[in-house]
Amino acid sequence: MKKWLVSLLMVAASHAWAATSCTDFAPNAQWPVLTNAKMTPKSRLLCYSDFAVLHSGITHGPLWSAEHLTRDHIEAAKDMTRTNKFFEDARLPEGEGATLADYKRSGFDRGHMSPAGNRWNPEAMAQSFSLANVVPQNRENNQHLWSRLETAVRRLAVKYDDTYVVTGPMFIGSQLQTIGPTRVFVPTQLFKVVYVPSKQLAFAIVADNVATNSYEVKSVHELEAMSGIRFPGIPEGLKDQRPGGLKGV
Repeated sequence: MKKWLVSLLMVAASHAWAATSCTDFAPNAQWPVLTNAKMTPKSRLLCYSDFAVLHSGITHGPLWSAEHLTRDHIEAAKDMTRTNKFFEDARLPEGEGATLADYKRSGFDRGHMSPAGNRWNPEAMAQSFSLANVVPQNRENNQHLWSRLETAVRRLAVKYDDTYVVTGPMFIGSQLQTIGPTRVFVPTQLFKVVYVPSKQLAFAIVADNVATNSYEVKSVHELEAMSGIRFPGIPEGLKDQRPGGLKGV
């Protein structure tokens, strides 16, 4: 009962907030668009207080999670305490979302797409632990390489202020691993798309979902072709950029 009440209160707060501000997380108020028709059924947009998720009832997890980072928000996030209380989002129809039981003894971390480390108020911190915002992630990857990538993106947001980030999984191959009774899909790769309007800078980061210290920097066009997701909020003229790497990673 307690878990149900907590979820209900978070849902009510999210709906009230999202009514006016959800599109703030997308550049030019344009959400990423699925171009892979196989992923379109059972996809649902979920708005939280400072990020948004497109959830899939097919993969039982997020297809992308979008956030708008500012210097002030990242500075405020430094003072937040992680809640570490994962929960099942009550807005999802039964059978579409992952459950806590799916991850139990799975061997995978519950890997945040919009990171807890970016959340700048208690409500957002609590909401980031929705299972709709996490994927089965290799433990070494999550705690080492991916953590460093998240830190590097935060540094960009502090340096340039106005930064849009979309993070998500990719499922490439005919034989995909699943976990738990719900059969939550395990990503083969993870990506981040970073767009800094003030610098006219846009690029993507891709890492295999394995224990690795390696990642690739891709152009947004390259990521669009790989992921089956288009990013219309980023100007087409910026989508062929490919910086050399991320400082500190």
